[in-house]
Amino acid sequence: MTLATQQTIQSLWQRFVQEELDALPADQRSAVERDLETRFGSLLREAGSGDSGEAFADLLGFGGDGVQSFGEIPYPYLEADFDEAITPTQLHAVAELYFIYQHDVMGFFKVVRQLQKLFQEGRIRIQSGPGARTLYLLQKHQPLRYGPKDRAIAYTRVFNYGKAPRPAGAVINKNYHYQLVALMSSLAQYFRDHTIGEVIRGSGEIDDRPFGAIASVQRLGIDLRYALDRASYGNIVALTHETGLYLDQVSKLLETPDIKRAFDASNRWQVIERVANLYFGGAKELSQRAKMAEAGRRVLQWVASSNFDANVDPDTFKAEARVAASQAEAWIAAYRLTPEGRRFPGVTSSLKWSLGLSKRAREDSFDFDDVA
Repeated sequence: MTLATQQTIQSLWQRFVQEELDALPADQRSAVERDLETRFGSLLREAGSGDSGEAFADLLGFGGDGVQSFGEIPYPYLEADFDEAITPTQLHAVAELYFIYQHDVMGFFKVVRQLQKLFQEGRIRIQSGPGARTLYLLQKHQPLRYGPKDRAIAYTRVFNYGKAPRPAGAVINKNYHYQLVALMSSLAQYFRDHTIGEVIRGSGEIDDRPFGAIASVQRLGIDLRYALDRASYGNIVALTHETGLYLDQVSKLLETPDIKRAFDASNRWQVIERVANLYFGGAKELSQRAKMAEAGRRVLQWVASSNFDANVDPDTFKAEARVAASQAEAWIAAYRLTPEGRRFPGVTSSLKWSLGLSKRAREDSFDFDDVA
């Protein structure tokens, strides 16, 4: 398809779309307009890729017909595929790594190491129950390849959390936390504005009811996804898989009857809290971190799975993003009660905050050495 043909088709198509939309009832135009736009993009893509194989040779005059004018040479369709150039496996691993990180901060692994020490030294009154058996097996079945230092480096690479050594030449995701806070705030703000819009207008059935900007949420999601994809190569998938299995194993250990009985606890969270209070100077925001782990993982999974289509129907976007938005609100509520979240200015001003922090604030990060 030559350039002149493409321009003619675009002009005729635009006229056709306008005539079709004018003939439709107002409540049907939005859906039909999106369908037509999608179809038009497909037609241009198919037409541009069908006859452009020899176009470069024709442009240079090396084709079978010799030198041709620009109007006779097929015009290429340039694919815009940057937003889709990601590795989904890495992104889903990052969601699980964030969940693991929050449990690391809560002291899961440190508490288990302390229980092993107490068991070896005979300072915990357990003998042959399931907890004792598991502690014995853990001596030989630690994570095979990735220990605390490897986890610390992974948190630094992917999230810029902690003060582990930066591997020379590795990509460090320096802006992760600010992008995450901005996305959480944008999701929360969109649905808050949506609710305000319905209240002001008096009904959820009025057209164009959302006040929030879908594009803002999508832009932040795409930027966060791109940055995570850049930083999560290498051993991140394998480390997350192995550490996730280990976290599941130690979580079950902390629920065993003899371990709970030794600390007069009724669940693993009470075991964590009591061991931390006895040996580590107190637990670290268990309630807040547990919610941040759950909600943060869910939002990152949504980011990894979404296609962020610019032509998405507002009702479709609302349905797809509602669960992520409720998790974002829960994450923000928990985050504001943590030491690093106390300076959070609130949802309405957080976008400027996340992009305009001072140099000192940008360099300030959570010290993993305090919890590892």
